[in-house]
Amino acid sequence: MQPYQSRTPFGARSLALAHVAAQSKAEARAPEKVVHKWEVFRSICTAKAKLGVSERALAVLDALLSFHPETTLSGDKLVVWPSNRQLALRAHGMAPATLRRHIAGLVDAGLVVRRDSPNGKRYARKGEGGEIDQAFGFDLTPLVARAEEIESLAEDVRAADRALRLARERITICRRDIAKMIATGLEEGVATCREGRGPADWSEVRAHFRSIVEGIPRNAGLTELEGVAEDLSTLADDVFMLLETHGKDENASADESQIERHIQNSNPPSSTELEPRFREVRAARAETKQRAPKLADGAFPLGMALQACPDIIDYAREGISNWRDFLTTAAVVRPMLGISPSAWEEARAILGEVQAAVVVAAILQRHAMIASAGGYLRSLTRKAEEGGFSLGPMLMALIGSRKREKARA
Repeated sequence: MQPYQSRTPFGARSLALAHVAAQSKAEARAPEKVVHKWEVFRSICTAKAKLGVSERALAVLDALLSFHPETTLSGDKLVVWPSNRQLALRAHGMAPATLRRHIAGLVDAGLVVRRDSPNGKRYARKGEGGEIDQAFGFDLTPLVARAEEIESLAEDVRAADRALRLARERITICRRDIAKMIATGLEEGVATCREGRGPADWSEVRAHFRSIVEGIPRNAGLTELEGVAEDLSTLADDVFMLLETHGKDENASADESQIERHIQNSNPPSSTELEPRFREVRAARAETKQRAPKLADGAFPLGMALQACPDIIDYAREGISNWRDFLTTAAVVRPMLGISPSAWEEARAILGEVQAAVVVAAILQRHAMIASAGGYLRSLTRKAEEGGFSLGPMLMALIGSRKREKARA
């Protein structure tokens, strides 16, 4: 007679629909499927909150797995039958009542299935050849059937932990950078307000910094931490811009003083020869300051921009068929890259709206290689203001890079 496999628990324990679903899933798994029991166990430990099991229940599951002689789980003979006394010893001396409670938790979570005998005892019956014919105890088949699901849950938990760790690291680095840059600004007497714009003094900058830091919740989640990291990154870019502008102003003042000393120490044949040259130098300098570095909109065709920066198309609502669609999509991408509104407005004023949008698309295309998108955009804007940046070579370099990647593929 073919042995019958029990599906209901012994005694007063009830059968829940969740238990039926777990048994159905276990019976539906492919017979040839093989999983490593300790790899599955590690994934369960990672995803324990999503699976609804406690750390003590994991200790019981660890003990149950140790009674299976093989390191892999496969086939139909996956029932283990330890007594409560043996199971409690391997579960680090767990009390009997606690042991029973956590076994019930594992069954409710769908990780093991009870295969109770007629009298509720756990044992195995051997056939004529000495092999186990039928066993009553705990069936580990659900671990095989749900291995992919458990690994997927564990990967989600690891990804969330990774994102949380990166957000905390970003906050820590920004806090350190801002604190030290504020100290440098105070020591060097760097002006914070230029042409009526910016904070009144460094105490206002520090107060803004403290308000962001003190607003971090004690048990902040990923969403809250990402918002704080974004605010601190924007503040760090703005403070760095103040220090950098101050350093450039000092270098410019030093260069002008050196030019003046050179003119004064020179020995021209007569003052009439010096005066026209001096006027030429001043006129050239004034012309340089008044020269507008703003690039003409539409200097490059839309097709060339999309060929160099195809990633921006993924963020368009209904594709990009004209420059208006391109500008709308760039406005969506800009805050996602962490580019502050002030950096964006400065780029638009210097480069022009279309060229600034193309630069944002290029930054998106290379975002994995750029640590700070806002700082990089400010740097390109300053180079363009000084006449040291052209959009054409950047687009050609991106196009060439994509061609080389396709050739390697």
